[in-house]
Amino acid sequence: MDHSRADRILDAAAELLLRLGYRKVTVEDIAQRAGIGKGTVYLHWRTKQRLFQALIMREGVGYLEELLTGLGKDPAAVLPHRLMAASFLAVQGRPVLRAIITGEARELRDLMAESPRRGEDLLAISRFMDVLAKHGLLRDDVRDLAYAFTAVHVGFHLLDNLDPAAAEMELRAKADALAHVVETAFEPANPSPEGVTAAAAEITAVFEQVIPATREWIYQL
Repeated sequence: MDHSRADRILDAAAELLLRLGYRKVTVEDIAQRAGIGKGTVYLHWRTKQRLFQALIMREGVGYLEELLTGLGKDPAAVLPHRLMAASFLAVQGRPVLRAIITGEARELRDLMAESPRRGEDLLAISRFMDVLAKHGLLRDDVRDLAYAFTAVHVGFHLLDNLDPAAAEMELRAKADALAHVVETAFEPANPSPEGVTAAAAEITAVFEQVIPATREWIYQL
């Protein structure tokens, strides 16, 4: 199925969201920016809320597909320090996701929670952590591991807003710094190759199940 028109609408919605904020954007604005009639937008999504939920889901699918590509090339990409560095770069390359995580698009968090597809499930670090811990890729002696791990990951996204000097740092260098912290603080010294292979296979299977179902929801008419 050709989704080009739906993608054009979502692209327009993303551009206006980042420029004006969710509350100020109207369906009329989106239709005008996409070069179509307002009624055409409603052929795809019956409400503004549903449209922006579809936008979030599309961004989340792109994020997962990028991680999935890395796992396909090398199962060792599942190691926490590599997975979190890849996650950081994937989010930074998607302004809508970055705005959600940094709080610049706070309204979208509520839309994620209300979505039938549960948009936050696409992005939640806890989704990865359970699998990594089960296969021995995370240390078991770190106090409040989930909190500490999440705080480190999210903190790397937030720091640019708090420290102008941090914003000048090259993106790859930031990802490398995150990888170093995660490897040093949260990974066991010698993770087993079997655990790496099993974790990569399990996360890959989850992604391959979630992505098609989410795509179907995004583009349903």
